[in-house]
Amino acid sequence: MTVVRTRFAPSPTGYLHLGGARTALYSWAYARHFGGTFVLRIEDTDVERSTPEAVQAIIEGMQWLGLSHDEGPFYQMQRMDRYREVLAQMLEAGTAYHCYSSKEEVDAMRERFTAAGEKPRYDGTWRPESGKTLPTIPADREPVVRFKNPLDGDVTWNDVVKGPITIGNKELDDLVIARPGGVPTYNFCVAVDDWDMQITHVLRGDDHVNNTPRQINILNAIGAPLPQYGHLPMIHGSDGKKISKRDKGEKVVPVNIMDYPAMGYLPEALLNYLARLGWSHGDDEVFSMQQFCEWFNTDHLTSSPAQFDLEKLAWVNNHYIKQADNTRLAALARPRMEAQGAQFDGAPELADALALMKDRTNTINELADAAMLFYRTPQPDAALMAQHLTDAVKPALAQFAERCATLEWTREALAAMIKEVLAANTIKMPVLAMPLRLLLTGQLQTPAIDAVLVLLGRELVLSRLNAAV
Repeated sequence: MTVVRTRFAPSPTGYLHLGGARTALYSWAYARHFGGTFVLRIEDTDVERSTPEAVQAIIEGMQWLGLSHDEGPFYQMQRMDRYREVLAQMLEAGTAYHCYSSKEEVDAMRERFTAAGEKPRYDGTWRPESGKTLPTIPADREPVVRFKNPLDGDVTWNDVVKGPITIGNKELDDLVIARPGGVPTYNFCVAVDDWDMQITHVLRGDDHVNNTPRQINILNAIGAPLPQYGHLPMIHGSDGKKISKRDKGEKVVPVNIMDYPAMGYLPEALLNYLARLGWSHGDDEVFSMQQFCEWFNTDHLTSSPAQFDLEKLAWVNNHYIKQADNTRLAALARPRMEAQGAQFDGAPELADALALMKDRTNTINELADAAMLFYRTPQPDAALMAQHLTDAVKPALAQFAERCATLEWTREALAAMIKEVLAANTIKMPVLAMPLRLLLTGQLQTPAIDAVLVLLGRELVLSRLNAAV
């Protein structure tokens, strides 16, 4: 069996896009499934838009997701000598030719075809044919290199996502494969790269479908083997429209991968969710990346657009937060809490506090915000204090504080003592628990009061109670 070699080949004109991350994930998992090689290639020939900062953003996004490449990153701008070598071979073989038509002349050609109701294209003025006399070469014009595309027949491939696709060669004009000065163009570079890097499977967005027949024809012309192609459907937002870098608003799906750690999502949650946007394994919703690599192949890729649901992602993230090591969560939550003025000296261990709070939060940001009740001086609302700290409950609070001074500091002992205080004062749990929560945390909503007491510790509980009662 041929060794599987996949690639992820982003253009460094911005950050790592959500759709690009899914493409990288599928390509990475396919290589892992078959024990193959995953290649990272940076397609940076768009010199006007490509930037080193964008390259770094893409690599950082891949690293955060944990999608490690086996080879690369390879940069197309560092392969110019190789492209020029292949261009020279094609010119010599007659599968490419110099074209001296100006931009204005080509535009006029396209307008004529459009006016005639035909697809706009280059008319082949400089295409060499047997018995054809070519125009005189202009003295002041540097040529482009065009690929001599077949005039007849079809390009057909069995797309692993969409099924068989056929495009007639008459739909394809003679593509420019090198600009004036010899700088190669996108489709040519991709074809040469896939050949040189021995890529066996190309998974990419279905916005590349129109590029595929051009690349297949170039690969055939240079005698290179064809990879298998699979074109993944676009990712849509909740409104059913393709997610876009230009979209704005609270419920719009962020498309920059590095927005997700800033929003408090874990990489394993985003990977798990992205995996299900276009692929399925029965009814499995939550799975590890090891399981995903074991299960993943192209048989269950869907050709329909997937809808990105932020609420579903939050549900998946909640699952991974609950499974996560508390020390890791503390390292992620602490910077956000420090920015909010958290006081960690003399306070509970952050990992312990997060362990108590994490079941009820969907993001690291929510978890950090929820845990703040243990790391700031309580400032209960005056109206709530007047409502809950009544003369009827003050004797019970005083008795509670007195018992706390000598009690064994465990949840079991505290729970038993609270029941005794309630019985002795003939009151129900909310009557005591509500003012306790307000005095100790400044909030009415907390985890179980005995768990909160244990976490705060005897000294902090007594100091806050004695200051208020």
